Amino acid sequence: MEHLLTYVTFGPTAAALVLALLPERWERLHRWLALAVSLGLFALSLLIWKGFDPDITGFQMVDGPLAWIPQLGISYHLGVDGISLLLVLLTTLLIPVVILASWTSITEHVKGFHVSLLFLTTGMIGAFLALDIFLFYVFWEVMLIPMYFIIGVWGGARRIYAAVKFFIYTMVGSLLMLVAILYLAWFHHQLTGAWSFAYTDMLKTAPQLAMGTGLLSSPQLLVFAAFFLAFAIKVPMFPFHTWLPDAHVEAPTGGSIILAGVLLKLGTYGFLRFNRALFPAAWEAAVPLILVLAVVGILYGAWVAMVQPDMKKLVAYSSVSHLGFVMLGLAGGTLASTQGAVLQMVNHGLSTGALFLLVGVIYERRHTRLIADYGGIAGVVPVYTGIFLFVTLSSIGLPGLNGFVGEFLILAGTWAGHPLFVVLGALGVIFGAVYMLWMVQRVFWNPLVHEENRSLKDINLREVLAVLPLLVFIVWIGVHPTTFLSPMEAAVRLLLAR
Repeated sequence: MEHLLTYVTFGPTAAALVLALLPERWERLHRWLALAVSLGLFALSLLIWKGFDPDITGFQMVDGPLAWIPQLGISYHLGVDGISLLLVLLTTLLIPVVILASWTSITEHVKGFHVSLLFLTTGMIGAFLALDIFLFYVFWEVMLIPMYFIIGVWGGARRIYAAVKFFIYTMVGSLLMLVAILYLAWFHHQLTGAWSFAYTDMLKTAPQLAMGTGLLSSPQLLVFAAFFLAFAIKVPMFPFHTWLPDAHVEAPTGGSIILAGVLLKLGTYGFLRFNRALFPAAWEAAVPLILVLAVVGILYGAWVAMVQPDMKKLVAYSSVSHLGFVMLGLAGGTLASTQGAVLQMVNHGLSTGALFLLVGVIYERRHTRLIADYGGIAGVVPVYTGIFLFVTLSSIGLPGLNGFVGEFLILAGTWAGHPLFVVLGALGVIFGAVYMLWMVQRVFWNPLVHEENRSLKDINLREVLAVLPLLVFIVWIGVHPTTFLSPMEAAVRLLLAR
């Protein structure tokens, strides 16, 4: 289908504009229309999957380039390869999950919530598909405002603090990245005499930036550092992670799902697509630093998660640990570790997205997320307990489920070059099992001491339908990972060859 990538990218924006014109009081229509659009969006992404040729190394289904600001060589240009394909699929899968998970929890400004979510969807998908780095920056910034409102309007008691902190952290990194993007375009003009922001042009000229002996004397290192900071904040890597727990805890359930499931992946995607591909010499110089920060993030995230009294905050800190594994795989630099890192981006979106959804389910019933307020509820909500335990086993990497495949590829692929960091990273797997299973034991199998828990209602059909697609993919990736590894192999090989 011609212009398929454009339809997937801007379909949500068109739907958001339609919703914005409808009266606020038509809440039921807003929910159903947003859900229908999100399901249609997922169907379109499946058409992309069906039409994708895994043997082609370059970008496919390219839309453009169409001149946007021709005086500066800025164009509208979209394309998909095996790396962005999986992340677009993950995004379109999670949007209907978010809408279903928010069906009863979002009761005020329903129209505004769904309009914000649909605008956010355009920003996320566009960032994954953009083949013009200025266009990438525009989509990157488009994501910021809707997510700010999702946290700040529909979040918890400290939502304004969390939203402002999220905004400031992200904006600082974004502005530095914009300066770096403009410098790359200027450097390309100096070399070729033509202005361009095309990603394919940057692949040719950006590696020619001089590498000096120090940061200030090395243009490539300086530009690399600007991109690095923007993406490190978004991941978030240690020590740039402090905005994340506040944002997760204060965000509504749907906001936490999309934040963990997709927004954090834009940071790791950026490292792979830009830092790794455009600045190979600077990347090699930075690998030791990335390895150290990745392992520190893995262990720190696990240790801090272990002592959290709040279930949602525990899952939030687990994201710091899990994304540390992704960065470890990217720094490993082999085909196996890089494929494992990309697959682990998807795995984290599925497992952690499901965990946030399930925490939101029990919070709607008890209005508390404190682990101490539960205990012994396995007999009261058996279906919910089984689903929660299943997702927990996925999160900790049980063989046969999705988390195991990604972690194994990362550790195995990184071992040859960096065995010490693999050993330290493997400790994070052990600690992850400890804090997750300890939480499950305290919530579900401790003595039932709170009478309020005896009347808890089990998970309902709508909530099961919301989490079911995530469970299907958790099993699918664990049992047959080749389905997801094959499409990305050619793209990863090409990227590593550069």
